[in-house]
Amino acid sequence: MKVHFLGTAAYEGVPSLFCQCLTCKQARERGGKNIRSRTSVMFDHDLKVDFPPDTLMHSLQYRIDMNSVKDLLITHSHSDHLYAEDMAIRAKGYAQSGEETMHVYGHDLPFRLIFQALNGLKHNYQFHRVIPFQPVETQTATIVPLLADHDPLETCLLYSIEKNGKTILYGNDSGWFPDETWAWLKNKQFDLVILECTTGRVGHRNNHMNVDAVLETKTWMDEVGVLKPGAQIYVTHFSHNAGLLHEDLVDIFQPHGIEVAYDGLIVEL
Repeated sequence: MKVHFLGTAAYEGVPSLFCQCLTCKQARERGGKNIRSRTSVMFDHDLKVDFPPDTLMHSLQYRIDMNSVKDLLITHSHSDHLYAEDMAIRAKGYAQSGEETMHVYGHDLPFRLIFQALNGLKHNYQFHRVIPFQPVETQTATIVPLLADHDPLETCLLYSIEKNGKTILYGNDSGWFPDETWAWLKNKQFDLVILECTTGRVGHRNNHMNVDAVLETKTWMDEVGVLKPGAQIYVTHFSHNAGLLHEDLVDIFQPHGIEVAYDGLIVEL
């Protein structure tokens, strides 16, 4: 299976649009892996997680035919993960595309925003409201939505994804996982775990994970046996406000066996 990290930044992007902090200045100067767009991941060519405002750029930069996406998983409604207005571009009258249906999975609030954007347009989406911890067979994978610790005003989701004989935990956006999610994870095993480290070395771990929370999560997974032999852990979803460039993140995480994702990274499972 091919895992393609299309974007790896938090809401503001790196460097952020208007920001003149030292991290953004250095990212502009150094370029390369320090340039980060809003977070999304593609599994093979047909399963995508989230629909950020950089989706058009991702499709052009990586030559992705968005009509090849059969299943789209939405984690939550925040605009860096769901830019609903751009989903209307696939509707009749805006796009001349095939008749293949794209199936969209998520919870109530993301769907409400998408329906508002579609505003009665004819489209080839089919929507599936998911329930935390209840497995769903999609066209491309078996998914299980898990509870995240993110926005207390909506049901934010993580996903377990089983596809082509491989099992992945997609773990952002979330701070330290809710108890129900830890309990569900206890009896599972993963080939790949994707976590977030939005806040860097900031002391709190609510809503987003910091460095310590990521390291403690890996320790827990090692102790409980959640990781299959040879399993990989990647961190993503970085904010410029954490004050850490790509090289800094590598220095922090690689000694612990955790890899740092960057825009365009492809991982083969």
